[in-house]
Amino acid sequence: MATLDVYRQKRDFSTTPEPKGRKARARGNSFVIQKHDATRLHYDFRLEMDGVLKSWAVTRGPSLVPGDKRLAVHVEDHPLDYGGFEGTIPKGEYGGGTVLLWDRGTWTPLGDVAKAYAKGHLEFELSGEKLHGRWHLIRMQGKPREKRENWLLIKGDDDFARAADEPDILEERPESVKTGRDLADIAGEAPGWSSKTGRIRKTAKKNPPPPEPEDEALPDPSGAKGARKAALPDFIEPMLATLAAAPPPGEQWLHEIKFDGYRLQARIEAGRVKLLTRSGLDWTKKFGKTVPDALRALPVGTAIIDGELVVETAAGASDFSALQADLSDGRSDRFVFYAFDLLHLDGYDLTRLPLVERKAMLEPLVAEAGGALRYSAHFSESGEMVKRHACRLSLEGVVSKLRNAPYRAGRTKSWIKSKCSARQEFVIGGFIPSTVSRKAIGSLVLGVNEEGALTPVGRVGTGFTGSVAAQLFKRLDGLRAEKSPFSRPLNAEEGRGGVRYVRPELVAEVEFRAWTADGHLRHASFRGLREDKPATDVVRETPSGKAPPKEKPQRRTVRLTHPDRIYWPDEGVTKEGLADYYTEVWRHIAPHIVGRPLALLRAPSGIDGQKFFQKHAWKGVNPNIRLVQDPEEKDGEPLIAIDDFDGLMGLVQSAVLEIHPWGSTLDDWERPDRIIMDLDPGEGVAWPAVLAAAQETRERLEATGLAAFVKTSGGKGLHVVAPLEPSADWPQVKAFCKALADAMASDSPDAYVSTISKAKRRGKILIDYLRNQRGMTAVAPYSTRARPGAAVSMPLAWEELGPEIGPAYFTVENTPTRLAALKADPWADFTASARRLRKDKP
Repeated sequence: MATLDVYRQKRDFSTTPEPKGRKARARGNSFVIQKHDATRLHYDFRLEMDGVLKSWAVTRGPSLVPGDKRLAVHVEDHPLDYGGFEGTIPKGEYGGGTVLLWDRGTWTPLGDVAKAYAKGHLEFELSGEKLHGRWHLIRMQGKPREKRENWLLIKGDDDFARAADEPDILEERPESVKTGRDLADIAGEAPGWSSKTGRIRKTAKKNPPPPEPEDEALPDPSGAKGARKAALPDFIEPMLATLAAAPPPGEQWLHEIKFDGYRLQARIEAGRVKLLTRSGLDWTKKFGKTVPDALRALPVGTAIIDGELVVETAAGASDFSALQADLSDGRSDRFVFYAFDLLHLDGYDLTRLPLVERKAMLEPLVAEAGGALRYSAHFSESGEMVKRHACRLSLEGVVSKLRNAPYRAGRTKSWIKSKCSARQEFVIGGFIPSTVSRKAIGSLVLGVNEEGALTPVGRVGTGFTGSVAAQLFKRLDGLRAEKSPFSRPLNAEEGRGGVRYVRPELVAEVEFRAWTADGHLRHASFRGLREDKPATDVVRETPSGKAPPKEKPQRRTVRLTHPDRIYWPDEGVTKEGLADYYTEVWRHIAPHIVGRPLALLRAPSGIDGQKFFQKHAWKGVNPNIRLVQDPEEKDGEPLIAIDDFDGLMGLVQSAVLEIHPWGSTLDDWERPDRIIMDLDPGEGVAWPAVLAAAQETRERLEATGLAAFVKTSGGKGLHVVAPLEPSADWPQVKAFCKALADAMASDSPDAYVSTISKAKRRGKILIDYLRNQRGMTAVAPYSTRARPGAAVSMPLAWEELGPEIGPAYFTVENTPTRLAALKADPWADFTASARRLRKDKP
């Protein structure tokens, strides 16, 4: 509840020029940002809500770089009168220092502001003199006994955003929007003198004001029990986690998200920074200047910080393949170092301290650094719940750590890693040349060390970009060996295609679905070389504890020609990788594509080559694909359908990258069994507006007695789908959908349109109902999209809708991880939820 009691208790209004103010009755939408040079320079960000200014102290000021998280400490509500305050607060008073009115204007919440504020995620648009566009305020999870409430202020990615190398708005526009002055002009006023009230007569106070919430002393290791005075070592052998099937239970454990990058130790000494691998190699020069510069700027003399260097994709998750690609291309602008442990600080060895104390010292050092240096926060909730959430978002997994454990070198059970998918390093013992490029690899033959010998475990034939496949060929060709390095002869499948053996020196990181009964990898995908780990250390990783039983995989019998042909070049997804993906999702996609007329998007040379949409059969069509005759066109060309898994593999062999089924089946061509409302955002539409449109579409469908399901499109928007009992014909269904779309556009003309004209769509969402007519199609659930990123159309539960999952978040690579983590299919009740379409319009 908004109140000014705390604000007034902290101030002596006979001394300070700040307004006493009162809560306003009328509701407005003003915002102000005041530059405040107190104990530390910061920016006070204030939004008018419930008759007061809700306020946050943004320690480093707002950033126009999307994704740049700025700490915003929630402070007491301020009166609306404070929005015009500029002047000096006497020293000794709460917030003593100089206040400059840096920006002002109006703000517009996106969605229900009361619910968003309570939930801890405000999304809004600013229209100020300096700041514009979409912004987020997100509440961080608090720690036990923590008094202050930390939020993050983040700029949305829109036309008003800036790249990291563009000018900083704080430096570009330092002046007051009220008077045009800068801080020095205002600070030059005599102490106790205000631009608003003139001279202030100071009175003595018995009790000094509390420190401002943004003040936070830097850690002092000298008083920590267990810290030992010691010289800075050259390197500390890292503490390693033991693999387990699930996170350990109990309150004694903390849980961190497992990063997908290079484990590095940052060694800082008198301004000199080294980035050391887990084996102690100096890799500082590999990663450019951004990360070392951020570490060099920390307020420390000497330190050793344990962390992980990653590249985060547009979806927000760390991606080792993207990190490898950036290293290969000499790119360093996306590198981020996540710090998760502090081992040495300013002459003190901290390794004997409990983990929670080490992290408590680490957080204030790096939490506000932002940019390329970030603090790895942890969760105290159930590890299983943390892992389930991580896996649902297709992250790599969770590392659980005993909260009171010291830091011990080597592998230990004080740290437990549990992964969302099977993943580990393997030794490369040979390769098969590409069938489509003379100087590239097509697949790798892998092994692990067992009893002093290299045991073959299978092959990996997807996950290579074109450039990586060429680079690997060059490196491996230089390691050619006459004899096999493996402990036994390769069987027919392992040696298929003609293996060229190499000296077993290179290590590959590979993600795979499972181990087969005979000890081979199933559905493996290359993620990159691990040059930070020697080949002699690579063994088969077996998690402790019983993993959940895996259902028997679908067996592929359709032969793929040129399985190493790359369909998505930047992601390295090959024809074989696409076949593996559809094998994993077969039981989920089958109800939506089997026994229906299909329209297909084919791209024989991949997404960068020629693409064509195809509804009719072609010459040489795969025999597993069924040809069907449209009852309305008995003399026309046959259409396409599939009956089983072999039919889907036939589509893969035919370079089908998108599958678009009809809304009716072959058993009942004229009566559709689903409605599809395609929410297609025009230019300038923020993602939360699409989420709101989906919820409104759901409500309108449910009001007519229909059930509503939602999926990402894999492109720009969302699809809201309602299952039907096949009773109404196509014209009736189309009329129903048109009425629903027209009603939404009529009720909210500034938000929606129902006509296809692009000229009317800027800043609005098209409610596309035209999928719901005979012969029209929409992309199937789980179908891939022939676009960069290798995104798929993903069914979601309604409660999963949120800013963290965008329309192209799920991909060929991360979807199997999500599906393995789901306790229940969000569309499990789709068919059972079918209802008869009512004759009355929505």
